[in-house]
Amino acid sequence: MIEKILNILKNNKEFVSGENIAKSLNVSRAAIWKNISKLKNMGYNIVSVTNKGYLLLEEELLFNKLEIEKEIDTFVLGKKVYFFDEITSTNEYAKKLANDNANEGTIVISDSQTNGKGRLDKNWVSNKGDGIFLSLILKPNIELFSVTQITLLAGICVCNTIKMCTNLDAKIKWPNDIIINNKKVCGILTEVSAQIDKVSHIILGIGINVNNESFDESIKNKATSIFLETGNKLERQKIIGHFLKEFESKYFKYKQEKNFLTFLDEYKNLCVNIGKEVKVIYCDKEITGVVLDISPLGEIILKTKKETLKIVSGEVSLRNANGEYI
Repeated sequence: MIEKILNILKNNKEFVSGENIAKSLNVSRAAIWKNISKLKNMGYNIVSVTNKGYLLLEEELLFNKLEIEKEIDTFVLGKKVYFFDEITSTNEYAKKLANDNANEGTIVISDSQTNGKGRLDKNWVSNKGDGIFLSLILKPNIELFSVTQITLLAGICVCNTIKMCTNLDAKIKWPNDIIINNKKVCGILTEVSAQIDKVSHIILGIGINVNNESFDESIKNKATSIFLETGNKLERQKIIGHFLKEFESKYFKYKQEKNFLTFLDEYKNLCVNIGKEVKVIYCDKEITGVVLDISPLGEIILKTKKETLKIVSGEVSLRNANGEYI
């Protein structure tokens, strides 16, 4: 009912009486008042005037469950949404849901996180109103060694989504950093529950810096946001809707074929590592070399002074013009 009341208010530029809303929905005026109160608590600026009724004053950048759900145009992904104003970690909550046998495609979204994590347990800045903090439950029925490919697939979709929504030229720094103008705008954290070598479920965590106006001194030279690159504040729910539609199309094709080869060229075209000198932290060792290629399994093929290696995961730093690894 709350969605219907919101639609009535959005479609009227004048005051609408509670009595007329109640009649159109065949409910009591008390039910209307109760749901109007819920909408106000969700952030909607609704003016209530005795003998006139209710008027919705439209505001930009509202971010809540209703606004997110109306942007989702998918078959499976995002059909069940858990939304929080604040949470410790969307990935942690999604893990609990997945362990309780939540359906594939269930998503957890929060306006802020108190303990958001990136790769290698690094903290992810998760302030209210700034970013997208989304975790998606997937059940692809793949072998454990293929999980990296889901991360790479998500990277393609984030880049395509950012370009679609902003025309910014987002790129991928293997394996899971999305960058704009050589600064990180998005991180992807994939966590797996598996039995022996078979994946039970995957939690795909996406963190995108959208409306951040600044960053701490420690990361301001490495991080950016869509706002800092464009000067425009964006409705985060629209980015979520575009991403879910883009990812669903590619994910179910991958799930059917169980082969990343279909998407390999698209990934390579977005990947900034190929042909570049890099430093890789892998198995607690630092390895330097030149990235020759990306394998069909999603590994980087790294040529060092001594040998050519295939590396499936690691922390990668690119070498800049000053010879520094960043």
